[in-house]
Amino acid sequence: MRKTDKKLDNQIREVLTNVCDTALQELAGFQWLTHLVDYSNFPKSLKVVCVFDTNSSLNDFEQSNHFQRFNALIQKSLTGAGINVGTNSIAYDTEENCSRDNNGRWAERL
Repeated sequence: MRKTDKKLDNQIREVLTNVCDTALQELAGFQWLTHLVDYSNFPKSLKVVCVFDTNSSLNDFEQSNHFQRFNALIQKSLTGAGINVGTNSIAYDTEENCSRDNNGRWAERL
């Protein structure tokens, strides 16, 4: 990873940590989030993955008004750091799915 990539990655991590802290306080069932990126194809390759505990929690979230607001918070936070992404850069998953499909191995799942 180049030095500029490391700086950018740290910036993304800092922004998303703040988003995660907000989500942990406000969203039932929310567990954590992470990001994946290929800096040779940035920002198109940036993907933010938000993880909930169960499929039921995720479904409730997706049916609520929190869904649009949370997507907007992620986009606005990244935009504030000079990184423009669309909603197609945000994905959702659950601990339940990872346990069932990948025996809880997130590195394999992501």
